[in-house]
Amino acid sequence: MNPDKQRFNDTLATLDGAYAPATLRAYREDVEALIDFCIKRNAKAFPVSPETLAAFIAEKTASGIKSASIRRAVAAIATLHRLNRFEDPSKDPIVTIAMRKMHRALGREAKQAQGISIADLNRMLKVTEDTLKGQRDRALLLFAYDSLLRRSEMVAIEVSDCRWASSKNGHVLQIHLRRSKTDPEGLGRWLSVSEGTQTAISAWLKASGITQGPLFRGIQGNKITASLGASQINRLYKRLAQKAGLQERIPQAISGHSFRVGAAQDLLRAGATLPMIMHRGRWTKPDTVMRYLEHATSFDPAE
Repeated sequence: MNPDKQRFNDTLATLDGAYAPATLRAYREDVEALIDFCIKRNAKAFPVSPETLAAFIAEKTASGIKSASIRRAVAAIATLHRLNRFEDPSKDPIVTIAMRKMHRALGREAKQAQGISIADLNRMLKVTEDTLKGQRDRALLLFAYDSLLRRSEMVAIEVSDCRWASSKNGHVLQIHLRRSKTDPEGLGRWLSVSEGTQTAISAWLKASGITQGPLFRGIQGNKITASLGASQINRLYKRLAQKAGLQERIPQAISGHSFRVGAAQDLLRAGATLPMIMHRGRWTKPDTVMRYLEHATSFDPAE
């Protein structure tokens, strides 16, 4: 095996369990691209020279990929170098200049996920089928809007995370978020959901017969799979948005973050303050939330 690939694999192995699986997948994708680039040029990837990294950035820029993807790759390369106690090549002036050129060519603007508002949600709910898949879809859509969870967090929820707590209005469903992007060490947090979401989740559990393991599952024909992949969330949202006849641009721009964006925008329209929205969505940086809220406009519930 190429010595750079071997060192990279050994480094990733030490990181297993310390970082989220999605982070490790991104590191692998980004750093393997650098290694392949270096192999073609008979250059060393670990440590990579600033000149080689600058050339790598220039090639990625010419390919037309998003500037955010290039920034992510450079950050991954820098992290892997620091973990191996190599000097960080991204700090070299020649790399700084390459990044400035890249930003001038591609811009810095990140593509904003299309928010799914309460009005959009209701239209999507109306087109869910009266089938096992339809019951799963209704529970998932309602829970996504209530919880503002990321897609990876949603598919990680298990039946054992659900509990019925007593209240003055009867029993209330609470769901334990064991771990999240902003809680990597797993301190956990209990989430409350609306009455409609409680009813939908109860109906899904009863119809599916699921008593343990992941709460949300894939469905193939009439068979329930062992789990639901995070990438399937996007396809599910797009399918139902298209079926609901939402504006043409909405299904194309929908992503796994769409309910986080839409719910945050609805909270703003309802008068919630920035700290309240940050707490609800478990955000730690105000600038992240502000990017979500900047497109919030006047809202017509009858729309």
